[in-house]
Parts: sequence; structure tokens; C-alpha cells
Amino acid sequence: MLDAGRRYSLAVVAVFFAVVTMAAVVWPEPGTTTRAGDGELLGMAPTLPGLDQAVPTTAAQPEPEPEPTTTVVVNRGRGRTLRVGFAPPATAPATVADAKGSEVPLFSAPGQAEPDDWLDNPTWEGLPVVFLVHGRQGDWLNVQVSIRPNQATAWVRASDVTVRQVTQRIVIDIAGRTLTAYDGNRVLMQTSVAPGLSSTPTPTGDFFVDGAVALRDTSGPYGSHQISVAAFSNVHYSFGGGNGQIAIHGTNNPALIGTPASNGCVRMTNEDIGALASMVPIGTPVKIV
Repeated sequence: MLDAGRRYSLAVVAVFFAVVTMAAVVWPEPGTTTRAGDGELLGMAPTLPGLDQAVPTTAAQPEPEPEPTTTVVVNRGRGRTLRVGFAPPATAPATVADAKGSEVPLFSAPGQAEPDDWLDNPTWEGLPVVFLVHGRQGDWLNVQVSIRPNQATAWVRASDVTVRQVTQRIVIDIAGRTLTAYDGNRVLMQTSVAPGLSSTPTPTGDFFVDGAVALRDTSGPYGSHQISVAAFSNVHYSFGGGNGQIAIHGTNNPALIGTPASNGCVRMTNEDIGALASMVPIGTPVKIV
């Protein structure tokens, strides 16, 4: 039999090795990939080959979302800092601004001499840059921009865009797992959807459609179409080569429609997403509640 001292020493050693083994399981080796979910694209890069079967690359700690009317400083790596505001709900009909040139200067305030940031036009996915307009001051427009944090606004020169009005809007009810599309007060369609899982929730707020693509492989996990929404996951900050932006898209697993199933995107049947893509133009407001 072991004496008391040796039994104590062996117990300490056993606990040490148990902790080391647990750490090896919980913390992956440096450089390994963290995977979550079933390969849903968050990043909206449908024109690039090979991304239809993408998996998430990182799941960073969620960043706090700004409170309404607060100012957030965004440093986007081009030598200056953009101070963004927080967008209110869209007016009806909504005013949409389409970028004219190869890049659009973004300003923190109207009348500013030099821009604090720029957006390339088209985007890295090959989609034209579009904004949702929330106000005008002389020759300047206050616009909602497809950047983090969600519902970020900046100022653009009116001469750098063309404006148009959109009467359509989309409302997504996460609890009810439904999507309703309107033209004014007229319901165009209402259908069941599959929003995000509780661990990877669909972000809520007031957003807009900033791109739409018909997919080449209609049998893939995103179905026949993707409708990109200017909203970003609060869990995934990079995903499948993208930046965690969500989309409304089709599916090759329609049995999951009506259940929380995604990594933050909103899934529809291929028939429904095809119909929706034909109903709503780029710039359509999207409210997610």
C-alpha cells in the first residue's frame, strides 16, 4: 500500500496531466481552422469561384453594437479615421443612392475638405456600391453604408451618386420565422424562412439590400439566388473568405425551413428566393426583428 505522502504526490501529478489534456482539447493548435455550422456563406462573394462550399475561418469575440445616435470611430486602414453615425429606420418610400465613379469618398461630416475613407466601386465581389439615404444637407447626403458596425452612416457628396426611390421593403420576423415583402402597404409575398441558430443569430436592426446574384450552381447550399443584406454577423467576423456579411438565400435542404438553422443568414426555398429576387430592387430596406 502507498503511504499518505506518496498518494498525495501521485494525486497532484494526475490532476496536472488532466488539466494539460483538457487544454489540448479546448485550445486548438496555432494556425488551425475553427469550424462552425454547415458551411453557410457569410461574406457574399458569389462571383468568385470555389466559395459556394466555404466554411467559417474565425469566430472572433462579438464587438458591442453602437447605441442609437452615438458616434463610432472606424479606422479602415487608409490613413484616416471615419466617424460614423447610427441609421434610423428607413422612410417610405426609401431614397437610394447609386455610386457613379470607381470609388466613393466617405466623410465624417458634411462640408469636410478631405474624405476619411473610400469605397471601391464595384466591390471586391463585383457588385455596384449602393447606399440608403437618410438625409440631405445642401450638396451632401447622409447615407447608410455596408460596413461595420451595423447601421453605420457617413456623408457622401451628392455629385458622387445618383438617387432614386424604392417603394418595396422587406420585414423578417426571427421569432415567427417569416419573411414578408411589401410594395407600399401591399403584401407581395409572405413565407417561412430559416434564420440563424441561437449560437450564430441573425442580426436585428434596419438594413437594406446591397446586392443580388443568381448563382451558377442552383443545387448548392445557397440555392438559386443570394440577396446580400447590409448587415454583419455579431459572431463571425470572417467567414468563407468574406467579412461576416449576411444574405437572404436559397437552400439545398428545404426541410430546415421554419427552424433556426443558419450561421446568421436567412434561408428560403429556392422557389421563394427566386420570386423575391424578381420583386425587390437593390436598395430595398430590410427590417429584421
